[in-house]
Amino acid sequence: MLCLEDCIALSDLSEEEILAIAQHEHIPEMAAAELGNYLVHAPNGEQCIRAMIRDDIAAAAACGDRMRELALRLVLRNYIVQHPRCDERTRRELRIPERRAP
Repeated sequence: MLCLEDCIALSDLSEEEILAIAQHEHIPEMAAAELGNYLVHAPNGEQCIRAMIRDDIAAAAACGDRMRELALRLVLRNYIVQHPRCDERTRRELRIPERRAP
């Protein structure tokens, strides 16, 4: 049987990214690992994950939770570094075409 750590390792996402998805979608971490794995391999899914993390940053800022906001900003930065296709500027710099649905 797979545990949460196994699912996170198979998802191509970090634990912090999975936790951000879980918080954003109000779902358990195991379900967030499954959703994250699906999204990271789907066309435009990486952009969806980036948007979720940005939404979480905005929610933390609105609540005045500065520590959470800063932690999520670091998660977003690391996510964009690991998944350059999700950042428009990086795509342009690397000359990576956008992934489109078939």
